[in-house]
Amino acid sequence: MAVMGVQLVVSLLTASIMQKMSPHCSFARWLLCNGSLYRYKHPSEEELCALAGKQKPKAKRDRRPNGVAEDKPLSVPKDINLHLETTPVTTVDALVLRYFLEYQWFVDFAVYSTLIYLFTEGYYCLVDPQKEMNVGILWCLLTVVFSFKIFFMVMHHYFRSEEGGERSVCLTFAFFFLLIAMVVLVVREDYLEFGLDSGLANVSDNLEIFLKQQGWEWTVPITKLTFKLGLVALCSFIGACLTFPGLRLAQTHLDALKMAADRPMTQILLHASFLAPLVVVLMWVKPISRDLLLHAPMGKQTVQIMSDSAYNSTRLWTIVALCLLRLAMTRHHLQAYLQLAERWVEQMKREAGRITALEIQRKVARIYCYITVVSLQYLGPIILTLHCTLLLKSLGDYSWGLFPEPTPVSPGVGAAPARPAVPSAEEEGGEDMQATVAQITGALGAILTPLFYRGLFAFLTCVDISSETRLMAKVLCWNSRDLSSAETPCWASQSLSVP
Repeated sequence: MAVMGVQLVVSLLTASIMQKMSPHCSFARWLLCNGSLYRYKHPSEEELCALAGKQKPKAKRDRRPNGVAEDKPLSVPKDINLHLETTPVTTVDALVLRYFLEYQWFVDFAVYSTLIYLFTEGYYCLVDPQKEMNVGILWCLLTVVFSFKIFFMVMHHYFRSEEGGERSVCLTFAFFFLLIAMVVLVVREDYLEFGLDSGLANVSDNLEIFLKQQGWEWTVPITKLTFKLGLVALCSFIGACLTFPGLRLAQTHLDALKMAADRPMTQILLHASFLAPLVVVLMWVKPISRDLLLHAPMGKQTVQIMSDSAYNSTRLWTIVALCLLRLAMTRHHLQAYLQLAERWVEQMKREAGRITALEIQRKVARIYCYITVVSLQYLGPIILTLHCTLLLKSLGDYSWGLFPEPTPVSPGVGAAPARPAVPSAEEEGGEDMQATVAQITGALGAILTPLFYRGLFAFLTCVDISSETRLMAKVLCWNSRDLSSAETPCWASQSLSVP
């Protein structure tokens, strides 16, 4: 342990536990399959025939002019008195669903990543943070990367779909978020206090000093423009990925409110989880947060209510509380989605004409088969926002409020980056490797300072939150149920055989 370090040992132990305990104990499986969620079973052909008042006919075949015989599908009136049976969602039923294993692995990895981060935060309360590298940051970065992978995996099917307009919707909102990101980056820091411009200026100055020390000439400073173009492209990608999660969350929010009509406390929590992202985004708008809320007039003078460090800690705690609140409302939203089967049946009863039994079975089964993707669409943005906030705290040298917040300094502006001593010929290969790693880490630490990380992850955190907020506001204004109910694709029911 002395050679490897406490954090690395804990990380390896956690990875081993995650691999061994996943088949037996899983937070993702408990969240979805603990019996509190119930699904609707599709009716059999015998039940539909009994409701229609006739016996199940024998297999009929229609003769076509070319001599080919085809089975005539069973059809029933749409206004039959159909009531779907309910059954709890169990692990045996969920294992056959598409993307269930990806959902379980991703959510469990995010849970273990958060636990390791909490351990490192407690460990740093006892040990000097400068002595060891924060392994919790690496786990959070991996979680962010895996979140983008999950979003891309789901969006990939929308682009392959030929029957709906999902591809056009994703491209439209990608272009929309591209314009929004360009507008946000143009706004001065007097209005949006991300600190991105000051962070990029700090990186540019440090990079210029570092390259001059290495004997390289520093030419045209295009770092800022290149980095901002990369941020705009990343925001466009995030906006396209969070298009359908935002639409789905807005629709399930409306349905969950109707389900909790007789529970006012649950409705308050649902409204709070829905409006909290808007409050968090406004905390970075300087005229509203700093100038209006933090300063109280007392006579002819203005008194600051809390210090800047306390306000920064309050923003971090607010985002963490938002993520925990949304996590607590997970089952309400998932159950509201499963209720789409019953609402579709009620809507079918009000229509005239006939419908085939196979179409009824597919409609009902497709909603349940899509529950794992809906869970990823709901939990993915929460996990992404939470771990971006944890990275903002650690890499930006913020504080949770327990200790004074250090002032971010730039080691490359005032002085040259510290170079480790050149290893002698008698040193071992392990010491040479450690010296090389220390040199690379020192160079990166001198260029990428906490001031830069503050601007970067504050911007990304607000992008993650506001991507869903704008879409949810639009759906609530339109109040269009078809936007989300029509989003369930055909491949959702391919993993479950319908008799």
